[in-house]
Amino acid sequence: MSTQATPLADTLERVRARIERADAAPTLDALARFAQLSPGHLQRAFRRRYGMSPAEYHRARRFGQLKAALRDGAAVTDAVYEAGFGSGSRVYEHSNRLLGMTPASYRAGGAGASIRYTTTATPLGRLLVAATARGICAVTLGADDAELEARLAAEFPQAARERVDAGREEWLDAVIARIASELGWSDADAPALPPLDVAATAFQWRVWNALTRIPAGETRSYGELAAAIGAPKAARAVGNACGNNRLALIVPCHRVVREDGTPGGWRWGVERKRALLARERRYAKP
Repeated sequence: MSTQATPLADTLERVRARIERADAAPTLDALARFAQLSPGHLQRAFRRRYGMSPAEYHRARRFGQLKAALRDGAAVTDAVYEAGFGSGSRVYEHSNRLLGMTPASYRAGGAGASIRYTTTATPLGRLLVAATARGICAVTLGADDAELEARLAAEFPQAARERVDAGREEWLDAVIARIASELGWSDADAPALPPLDVAATAFQWRVWNALTRIPAGETRSYGELAAAIGAPKAARAVGNACGNNRLALIVPCHRVVREDGTPGGWRWGVERKRALLARERRYAKP
């Protein structure tokens, strides 16, 4: 480690703590003066260490507080102001991307959302794909349809959920066809991926985008993935982002393994992860 690494890390941690304490988002120039760094240097160094810019960090922190308050049953207006937003309109500007739905709908367990889903058999067990009017909201694996439907109901308890037969929903069929093509279950060309409707922070989106660039049949460690997104110190945060992925196979978090090469955990079962990686190595297309 260089002699400059520790002082810079300390400076960035003080900047992060200052952002945590701030009610309003500090400007980059103000943070740069506080850190005694140029704005450009601070922006690059902060992104390398924490995986996002200072502004993105502040916004993700506030949305995390908002989501926690909504889950605890706080009124939307109270939760908005307690999280430090100056007005409700600022929340709704970003709610589709960071909550996946409006704050009121999120608080109510998806109330007002209409979810259509289907299931199909795969070599790894049953697969469920679900979509709202905005895009795909869940792709999950399980032993049987009852388990998958219970999981969907737990995630969106107040949403209207409708099962549809294969061939009746273009987005659902496209996801199934894409998965089958990419994993060697079908010789057909992979169709384009439909839009997505999932709750995520800016950092999670960066991790998930990086996951989609790992070729089938290959793996990366958490540390390697953190380095790939320019945040080499954020391996633990990368692991958390992988753990929050709700789009099995579409966002291929199964391709991330521990530093020693062992599979590690997976939301849909470590044995299923081992089988999937082995299958990808056998059938991966060049």
